[in-house]
Amino acid sequence: MPNTAAKSDSLHGFEPYQEQKGEEYMNEKQQEHFRKLLLAWKAELMAEVDRTVSHMKDEAANFPDPADRASQEEEFSLELRTRDRERKLIKKIDSTIELIDQDDYGFCEACGVEIGIRRLEARPTATLCVDCKTLAEIKEKQISG
Repeated sequence: MPNTAAKSDSLHGFEPYQEQKGEEYMNEKQQEHFRKLLLAWKAELMAEVDRTVSHMKDEAANFPDPADRASQEEEFSLELRTRDRERKLIKKIDSTIELIDQDDYGFCEACGVEIGIRRLEARPTATLCVDCKTLAEIKEKQISG
């Protein structure tokens, strides 16, 4: 059985950023780390899109049996929904890279405090600090019932 513990510590092939004592938050080194991480993540998602297109071309068949045809259509439908979510994620990754380019990455868009390296490692596209995200989720629950 492969060692999954070591794999779970890295995200998209990148080891978590190790902050140095006294290091300035969101310095060039940190920004470059997250830029590379986001670009690798985007490349993985784009490769999935290419695989889906190839798979759908290769596997598309006109089954005479309606049940087989329905199963294939359901499989394709699920795959396309997944790719649609990933397409939205790619847009979010692109806008996050723009934040890095504008030196606005890593700061909460609601209150302006540091989001934090550990949170960004877990969710590189995060735009809210933990406190503001928690408040937003509470408000959402209250509105939706």
